[in-house]
Amino acid sequence: MKQKIKKQNVNLRFNILTVLVYIVGIIFLVSLFNMQIVHGAEYRETSNTRLSRESTLEATRGDILDRSGNVLATNSTTFNISLYKTKSDNATLNNCILNLVNLLQANNSSYPDNFPIDGNKKYTINGDELTKWLATYKLSSNTKEGETIDYFINKYEITNSKWADVRKILAIRYEITTKGYSNTKSLEISRDVPREVVAQISEKNESYPGITITTDSERKYNYGNLASHILGYIGRITQNELENSEEGAYKNNDYIGKTGIESLFENYLKGKDGTEEIEMSVDGTVTGSTVTKNAIQGSSVVLTIDSKLQEVAEKALKNNIEKIRNGGFSKRYDANGGSVVVLNVNSGEVLAMASYPDYNPNSWVGGISQDDYNQIKENNALFNKSISGAYAPGSIFKMATAIAGLQSGAITRTEKINDTGVYYYGGQSWNCWYYTDYHRGHGYLNVAGAIQHSCNYFFYETARRMGIDTLDKYASYFGLGKKTGIELPSETAGILASKEKKQNWFGGDVLNAAIGQGDNSFSPLQVAKYIAMVANGGNKINPSIIKTIMNSDGTEESSSQIRKFVNKKLGLSDDKGEELKISKENINSVLAGMESVTSDEGGTAYSVFKNFDIKVGGKTGSAETTGNKVNAWFAGFAPYDDPEICVVVMVENGGHGYYTAEVAKEIIKEYFGMNLDSSEIQEDNSAESYTESID
Repeated sequence: MKQKIKKQNVNLRFNILTVLVYIVGIIFLVSLFNMQIVHGAEYRETSNTRLSRESTLEATRGDILDRSGNVLATNSTTFNISLYKTKSDNATLNNCILNLVNLLQANNSSYPDNFPIDGNKKYTINGDELTKWLATYKLSSNTKEGETIDYFINKYEITNSKWADVRKILAIRYEITTKGYSNTKSLEISRDVPREVVAQISEKNESYPGITITTDSERKYNYGNLASHILGYIGRITQNELENSEEGAYKNNDYIGKTGIESLFENYLKGKDGTEEIEMSVDGTVTGSTVTKNAIQGSSVVLTIDSKLQEVAEKALKNNIEKIRNGGFSKRYDANGGSVVVLNVNSGEVLAMASYPDYNPNSWVGGISQDDYNQIKENNALFNKSISGAYAPGSIFKMATAIAGLQSGAITRTEKINDTGVYYYGGQSWNCWYYTDYHRGHGYLNVAGAIQHSCNYFFYETARRMGIDTLDKYASYFGLGKKTGIELPSETAGILASKEKKQNWFGGDVLNAAIGQGDNSFSPLQVAKYIAMVANGGNKINPSIIKTIMNSDGTEESSSQIRKFVNKKLGLSDDKGEELKISKENINSVLAGMESVTSDEGGTAYSVFKNFDIKVGGKTGSAETTGNKVNAWFAGFAPYDDPEICVVVMVENGGHGYYTAEVAKEIIKEYFGMNLDSSEIQEDNSAESYTESID
């Protein structure tokens, strides 16, 4: 009985299990029917869109602006065409290529065409190059053009009958063969295509399987050559730069800052790339996209320069150099180039800084031509004379000598020294520049008069009394012979004449140093800092060309963070030298001498500034250099009674210092809104010119 009950239970469980299996099977069959028959088309469409690839969203490079918000460097959006590999057959791919090439040609857009048989069915290569190329495809060296064409037509399964159409397809198919592509790595077909091309591809997406439109930012310098040495330029990243960059920060074809602000602030300007997931069907048609990581735009760098003042400075400098070269000041000099620096005397902000010859940063956008590069190189136009050049200052150094003499007590404000024309020291003699057949020296002069007349004799005597160490102490305080810390790469420290810099120091060396000759050589920016400090009463300033940095999220970088960043990039440290308190009375005596240079008839720049509406303090300088050349300087500030700006002009082989004063005059007019037309300027060349000579 028990066995019978047990058998019935087993049969019951078996039957239940059997029923369950049938039920599950029926459910599975119903689901399968539902998927394949009822919703088959829908699911197949969904499946076809499951193919995807990751694309980089390029970050937009940050702008560079002047102090008023004028955009000096920005970006223009370009549209590029790329081709990805799909599962399409050859016929579909060939038809896509033909459609695309026809569209590009209709809109005057270029595409790669390196197939070495031209439209006339002739080889474009010959000799060993042709033999080697044919061998790559296992073709004999005597294979004729027609046979080669047939080989590639068969290889690519091209069925078109017209040779013109075949040739277009061959161009792109050959590019695919030589460069390769995949469903994740595209082949670039065309750059910077018109919006019409983009619109037609978007509207007829099914006719262009595998074709993707990407946007790119192309650097644009809105004012051409303006401030080129400040802005710098960008160029394609080199292998060395790529290897030394942070991992993943750049790709092989990225552009990177090479010089100027573009280079130093690359980390801020670059931004951070994002990523996008592109969905497409198996035939390569794009079906959708999703941004997986947003690109972060680069920060905007705001400069201290005034673009209009910069324009005036550059134009005035160029015109002045051409005038000197053409004999516009009565004697011709082969002036090679020059520099202008304009500083706010209280803050140290660079309001304008020009170096000539200059260049157009746009030349590097998309790759510079060999002809353009050769021209720029031949003119040495990339060299920033304002910060990288070092030049003997000549007489514009004499204010430093005067202040050192007054502060040390070697001379007094009222003391007069008799310039007899020839200074004797250590068994040698040095002539004052005023010693000629007609003059025997300036006679008795105090310190202000010595600056007005640029009397070498007076400063020889001052230097002999105080010695080189005292002179160096004050010259160094004014920033001469050391980097200013400007936020630009490649700044020179220059040389301040000293016992440490010269192995065999002689007593007469201090005399040469006192008038800005000897071993002294400074950049125009260093000289501008020095002149600004003299004008502001001896207060320290730190020249700066960065006003602020604005991040893409609206925040502003702190000045301390910017300084820390710059110091680290350039290997600088903050100036911690002692603060020298310079007597106001001593400074005023020196300033009075500078004022008389421009306002008194005996002043070396009087002919330029007479009847000028603004009182200017200034000093001319003509410094001898190698090859019997004379670099011309003018250093000045305005207004005299309440200084706001200083202007330093230097022209290589410019002949005489007062020649360059008209550049400063033009800049001062612009700064103070005088805006007089240049034709109204009447130059009086009757003032005597001079050149310092070292015997």
